[in-house]
Amino acid sequence: MTQTAEPVLIVEHLSKTYTLGDQTVRALDDVSLTVAAGEFVALVGASGSGKSTLLNLVGGIDQATAGSIRLAGHDVTKLGDWGLTELRRSAIGVVFQFFNLMPTLSVIENVTLPALLAGGDGAKAADARATELLDAVGLSARRLHKPHELSGGEMQRVAIARALMNDPAVLLCDEPTGNLDSHTGQTIIALLGDLNRRLGKTLVMATHSAEAAGAATRIVTMKDGRILTDTAATLAA
Repeated sequence: MTQTAEPVLIVEHLSKTYTLGDQTVRALDDVSLTVAAGEFVALVGASGSGKSTLLNLVGGIDQATAGSIRLAGHDVTKLGDWGLTELRRSAIGVVFQFFNLMPTLSVIENVTLPALLAGGDGAKAADARATELLDAVGLSARRLHKPHELSGGEMQRVAIARALMNDPAVLLCDEPTGNLDSHTGQTIIALLGDLNRRLGKTLVMATHSAEAAGAATRIVTMKDGRILTDTAATLAA
């Protein structure tokens, strides 16, 4: 009998509320979501729909008010600070709207940083891995440049390579094209789609862009902290 692999991500009845003065704001309201290995899921919706809140909870950046999150076999909602730090280093890659590169480090130093912080196989192995990733995102020739010498699209590609450095179980992308012009944004989305198809990377991306969502294999529409629809995407040939 063939066993079915556990999904990379299982979110069950997740809620997040904030107290603002005498008001309670429900940013996420009883959300359940399952993501299988190799899926590219786009979370779409207007500002305030809950998609970035969901990513922050999955990534261990914020804590849920209720519900559970299981990621790569770990119960995120039961981990302490140290456990969350270890999980983010080993199983989660994050790509933000703003690139968050270290300005004093070179491109390859930015990419190797997660591996060095995790205490892996050493600087030589980290350098070799970073070189492979920079080649995969088309930036081998820029490996010794500093962030200020790069375009916005190049900086985002460096950020993607950095997020992949420790071979995470899931790549979380929060509006990855939000700080880029439309042409550069298309290039970044094409790169993410290629990483999903060619390397089998599991991606969950929050986006306002219908064009960006079109690169995903599945589109989850959110509104007022809830999931409205969850459908397989129709990908262009």
